Amino acid sequence: MTKKTRRFNAFGKSILVLLLILGCSVVGFAAEVTFKGPYDDETVQQRDARMAWWREARFGLFIHWGVYAVPAGTHKGEQIENIGEWIMHYGQIPVAEYQQYAKQFNPEKYDPEAWVRMAKDAGMKYIVITAKHHDGFALFDTAASDWNIVEATPYGKDVLKPLAEAARKHGIKLGFYYSQAQDWIHPGGSTWEGRWDPAQEGSMDDYLRDIAVPQVRELFSNYGEVSILWWDTPIDMTPERAAMFDGLVDLQPGIIVNNRLLYGVDGDLRTPEQHIPATGLDYDWEACQTMNTTWGYKSYDDEWKSSEQLIRNLVDVASKGGNYLLNVGPMANGEIPQASIERLKDVGEWMRVNSASIHGTTASPFVRLKWGRATKKEYPNATELFLHVFDWPEDGLLVVDGLRGEVSGAYFMADFQQQIQIDKTQAGVVLQLPDRPLDEIDTVIVLKITGKLDVERILPGQGRDGVLVLAVNDANIHNPGYGGKLERRQDGNSASYLDGWTDYRSRVDWLVRIDKPGTFDVYAEVAAAEPAGFLLLANDGQKPLTVKSTGALQTFQSQRIGQLTLPEGESAIRIHPQESLWNPIMLRSVTLKPVGQSPP
Repeated sequence: MTKKTRRFNAFGKSILVLLLILGCSVVGFAAEVTFKGPYDDETVQQRDARMAWWREARFGLFIHWGVYAVPAGTHKGEQIENIGEWIMHYGQIPVAEYQQYAKQFNPEKYDPEAWVRMAKDAGMKYIVITAKHHDGFALFDTAASDWNIVEATPYGKDVLKPLAEAARKHGIKLGFYYSQAQDWIHPGGSTWEGRWDPAQEGSMDDYLRDIAVPQVRELFSNYGEVSILWWDTPIDMTPERAAMFDGLVDLQPGIIVNNRLLYGVDGDLRTPEQHIPATGLDYDWEACQTMNTTWGYKSYDDEWKSSEQLIRNLVDVASKGGNYLLNVGPMANGEIPQASIERLKDVGEWMRVNSASIHGTTASPFVRLKWGRATKKEYPNATELFLHVFDWPEDGLLVVDGLRGEVSGAYFMADFQQQIQIDKTQAGVVLQLPDRPLDEIDTVIVLKITGKLDVERILPGQGRDGVLVLAVNDANIHNPGYGGKLERRQDGNSASYLDGWTDYRSRVDWLVRIDKPGTFDVYAEVAAAEPAGFLLLANDGQKPLTVKSTGALQTFQSQRIGQLTLPEGESAIRIHPQESLWNPIMLRSVTLKPVGQSPP
């Protein structure tokens, strides 16, 4: 049987669709073809059952590994800017030249058993590894191309098979990342900003048919159970091209797929990259993040997040109902950087005590908690509420405003025996805590709630005079995946302000409650060396506004920047910089005063 015949038998449906598309002479026919996801006919109950293990997991390991680990960010003595696995693209390295790096890819220190144990010890429940990234290099034995670890490197062995075996042995789910569209080596593969080498020219349909589709079939056929397929960058993908992969998931019943096969197709989960949504999403979602600033190994990237930040990121994601996919970028010799190992060890030590507050939990019932986060587990007649205390109260009183219902008990996850006194107030609940936290990073307190959980939505609101102050401590900060690092700081007088607002892609928003609707004068307490333009968005409306220069970036002053009309009820107020008009600013607060009142 020929390879072509085997492919037809395995992908009859896909090829028939493709042949119809290619063979039709009617120009408008292709527009009628729509891509139907593999689970479009699934019931809610079926989806819940299929997604159950993933929702329980909350924490997984991302692994970006490939030939790019050889140059490790440097090509011909020049440090190439941006993330390590994109070095071929950002360095505009010709295909033949880049392929020479494979001769140095010899991961003799690769220990898949150790990798899986590291993930499991950190409290992770699944692993997703780059079976093929954008440079087209396959970490597995593939008949579709000789650009793979078996044929192109001195190592000469498939690295996915032993990883799959180790994962099964330790009860860890395994997923494969696969760059289906973007491929900088194989002719016809798509690129983000156009091709730079004639060797890349070719038909994308041919590339998909001859390389991508067969390789995904191999991944689904040769490695046992595959729990996740993590598509990436659907550049130049169309419904017709997505349909070429039709039927593949039948080889792995129940597999979970993300939202990056085709623009506009959600898949099973959305994938915010390098940021955590302010309030979560109304769909299954997974925040993928790096420990430093790169996914693939880059030898000189020492900008590591602290263990504290990683633990709190995990908690933050879980508190918003998402999963946290945390990345490591192994070196070309097969070793994981020591800084990554140390941080995962720290996360694991925290998880050994507190994993019950992460695994199997759902999102916080509170809009915002000034001292930390919350997760929960709900049962038919009770709820376990996990309070994650980041900022220990100086007076020992932890205020949980808005919590109603019967609290039957409270204890520390790190010390079940230590008593916590519970006082019920008109506003909610107050817990009397010891002088010092049990864990400086995150002390977890379990509240046992009897009956139905009842939490009032408490949002920042207006004073008696109708004035609304948008404090930076109540702001949700959104930074881009790469670039801006807007963050809260405090000056010597303990006044909070937003600093590092140099990137127009960084933005902030507030969720507030309006009891006295109307039109408001908007004042901003800002510092700006030069004028800065931004959009002030409220609900569905927006207004362009300008901050005037205060003379220096460190000099704060209050400015009236415009007017805003708000209805009664909850409102989202956002500040979005305008790219062409943006200059760095610092911000202490935004104040909305009913029109006619004197300025602050």
